[in-house]
Amino acid sequence: MNKRIIELLEQHEGSYLSGEALSKDLKVSRTAVWKQIKKLESLGYTIEASRRLGYRLAGKPSRLILPELLDKLRDTSFIQSVKLLDTVDSTQNIAQRLAEEGAPEGTLVIAEQQTSGRGRLGRSWVSPMGKGVWMSLVLRPDIPLQFASQLTLLTAVALCRGLKSLAPLEIGIKWPNDLLIGGKKISGILLESTAEEDRLRYVIAGIGISVNLEDEDYPAELRGAATSLRIVLGHPVDRAEVIAAFVSQFEQLYAAYRQSGFAPIQTLWEALSVTLHKPAKLITPGGTIEGTPIGLDERGALLVEQSDGIIVPVFSAEMGVPSE
Repeated sequence: MNKRIIELLEQHEGSYLSGEALSKDLKVSRTAVWKQIKKLESLGYTIEASRRLGYRLAGKPSRLILPELLDKLRDTSFIQSVKLLDTVDSTQNIAQRLAEEGAPEGTLVIAEQQTSGRGRLGRSWVSPMGKGVWMSLVLRPDIPLQFASQLTLLTAVALCRGLKSLAPLEIGIKWPNDLLIGGKKISGILLESTAEEDRLRYVIAGIGISVNLEDEDYPAELRGAATSLRIVLGHPVDRAEVIAAFVSQFEQLYAAYRQSGFAPIQTLWEALSVTLHKPAKLITPGGTIEGTPIGLDERGALLVEQSDGIIVPVFSAEMGVPSE
């Protein structure tokens, strides 16, 4: 039915087709037509609706084309394999399965849509069809388990620098790895690791980037807290360019990390941070800490100076602003 609706709307390109005409052709009720229109919109189609005129096809979902994407990635030696998929529950799950099957470092899984995308602390991630970059990268770093959090910070720096290379964006990192523009979240990063004893077997770096989402793509409760490159810049952005920009920066920073350790990443993260030197409230597994973040330590922990002058390291927490 969806295919037929698109065919009919395409036949009337530039003009409206009444709901009555669609209902008659499909031999279903106008309510059923409306429900199918909503399904098409969830798949990335832009359909304008008018009570008086009917429906008009205003835009089709933009799809990533594997040969075009590989061409943009031709200068990288880090990416070993690209899996471009349509709809998945989560690219994290696919990448983890591939890693368990022996997929090499540099395996990149990309989906057009996620039905159960996830972020930090068990949150869900809005991942509509054809409007964002939803991807997971297999890493096999030769580092102790306790340094895994450094890779989260590295990934945030790579993504921030990559997006800045595409457009003059006032973008910064909220600890540990959220990217914000004007205080609104534009991407999220989730690293999940598997280890044996005290060594990492592999790490899956999940990256979600809101590229071409529009206000109506977000649930009402997120519209004041989230944004996209399209909303900020006022025009659509090539998603393949976004992927290539991230990969380029990640490859450089990962090489620097393996050669020189965390120090170069620490310096870059601190320079891009919008978290430092502002009062914060951090809810940790061990309790609440209030103070002013002043930097990172050599392990990647956030250093928080409390009102009594004591500086405490924080590895994992939910960050907010202290109440007045």
